[in-house]
Amino acid sequence: VHLVESGGGLVQPGGSLRLSCAASGFTFSSYHMNWHRQAPGKERELVATITIPGRSTNYADSVKGRFTISRDNAKNTVYLQMNSLKPEDTAVYYCNAINRLSGGNYWGQGTQVTVSS
Repeated sequence: VHLVESGGGLVQPGGSLRLSCAASGFTFSSYHMNWHRQAPGKERELVATITIPGRSTNYADSVKGRFTISRDNAKNTVYLQMNSLKPEDTAVYYCNAINRLSGGNYWGQGTQVTVSS
């Protein structure tokens, strides 16, 4: 099982980034997909969730209206479009796959996002 995040980097406040998470080794279309983040000295925070069919999404209040999660089941990939970035969005962003029926719970290695002028 592999979840590989990409797309992180350094961006100025107000800028945008698009994170990608490529999945392999499991049936991607059977898993809810989440993006979490962890800033230095803080607990890991659930940022966004997208359900298996991709029809339902949910966001943390801190990113609502600025971030958009989406998935492409044909490409086994989940995305996080991040707009109007703020310095407080600086964190390591992690991709997570969950299937509560099977107990599957997989994590990527994370990608660093730094918002700074």
